[in-house]
Amino acid sequence: MTSTLYAAYRHPEDPEAFDRHYAETHAPLGLALPGLRSFTGTHPGPGPDGAAPAYYFVAALAFDDDAAMNAALSGPEGAAAVADLANFAGAGVDLMTGSTTSYL
Repeated sequence: MTSTLYAAYRHPEDPEAFDRHYAETHAPLGLALPGLRSFTGTHPGPGPDGAAPAYYFVAALAFDDDAAMNAALSGPEGAAAVADLANFAGAGVDLMTGSTTSYL
């Protein structure tokens, strides 16, 4: 069972600036986290009823286990990624972690 960090970003005032900063600056910081096993990002679409999604972008970063994730996030690479949030996530971000079970 892996451990995953989910970062759910609220809708930014300037989506193009958000996407540019994420791709050019923040994603490379995430990719530098030691022990990272996978890193995906999703721009959610409308719900089945056509309602706008609650979040603009959701990132998922997976690690072997809680210990590996905690070590990565508490190190200098994790501190750099957290510090960068203020540079582009002004609308807010919800961070969630947990054990992940694969059903496939």
